[in-house]
Amino acid sequence: MNAGRPRAGQGFTLIELLAALLVLSLLALMAYRGLGVVMASRDRIQAEAAQWRHVAAFFTRFERDVQLAAPRGVRGPSPGSPAWLGRPDAAPLLEFTRFAGTGDADAPYRVGYGINGARQIEWWVWPVLDRTADTLPTRYAVLDGVKRFRLQYLGPAHSWNSAWPTAPGDPALPLAVRLEVTLDSGETVVRVLAVNP
Repeated sequence: MNAGRPRAGQGFTLIELLAALLVLSLLALMAYRGLGVVMASRDRIQAEAAQWRHVAAFFTRFERDVQLAAPRGVRGPSPGSPAWLGRPDAAPLLEFTRFAGTGDADAPYRVGYGINGARQIEWWVWPVLDRTADTLPTRYAVLDGVKRFRLQYLGPAHSWNSAWPTAPGDPALPLAVRLEVTLDSGETVVRVLAVNP
C-alpha cells in the first residue's frame, strides 16, 4: 500500500469535523458580537443626533423670538408688565413682547420661557398682549432632558444681571441675553444673543 497517496472515498474524520465546527462557531460568535456592538453604537449615535437636533431647534426658536423683541409692555387692570421681564426665581423665567413677524402690520404678542418639573424647557404664548388677570398662556414643551436653564441680561453699564429690569430707569429691553442650558447628559451649551430694539 502506498502511504503518500490518499485512498479513494476517504472523508474527514470526526475530530476534523468537530474542529472545523468549533472554528466556524467561534467566527460566527465574534461576528454576532461585533454586529451587536455596531448596532448599539448606531442606536446611541442616532439618539445623540436627535437630541442635538432638538437643542438646535430650541436655540433657533429662542434666537428668532429675541430678534423680534418689541419695546412694548403689557397693559391690564393691574400694574402692567414691562416689555422684557426676566425673573430668576419665577415662572416663567423670562417673558417679553415680540412682533409676530417682519411685516409692518403684524401685531405684537407675548411669549415666555421657563422650565417645568419634568425637566423640560417650555415656550409660553399668551393669546393677547393686553390681558386681564385670568388670561392664561398656552405652554409647549420645546426641549426635554434639561438639568439647568439659566438666563442673564446685559444692561447699559455692560454688566450681566440675573433679572431684568434691575432698576426703574432701565431701558425697555436689555442689550443682550446670555442663555445657558445644561442637559441631563452633562453638556452645557451657552449662547449670547443681541436683543434687537
